[in-house]
Amino acid sequence: MALDLYDDVRSTLDPDDGEIQTAELVVTDDVLVKAFALGPGAELEPHEHAESTNVFHVLEGAVAVVRDGETETVDAPGVVRHDRGAVHGARNEADEVAVFTASLCPLP
Repeated sequence: MALDLYDDVRSTLDPDDGEIQTAELVVTDDVLVKAFALGPGAELEPHEHAESTNVFHVLEGAVAVVRDGETETVDAPGVVRHDRGAVHGARNEADEVAVFTASLCPLP
């Protein structure tokens, strides 16, 4: 029985410059955990989840996290919580791939 889902998914993510690739790690009735691999220069546009808390776990590289118009770079390993309704996004300002997971709970 394989308990670690990340290694298998990570091996499939290899984004080019400006590209975002994603893979679902966990999907249940009340939670979603998704891996995001951002190539150099890639940006996940700011958005919000009005009914859910969203948590980023930065696993590789550094992610410029944008929240409510402010930007802060978070290096791996790092954790960022976005409360319900917070407008948030992410971008990779480095020359190598950055990887983070985003956990969304509860699902709307």
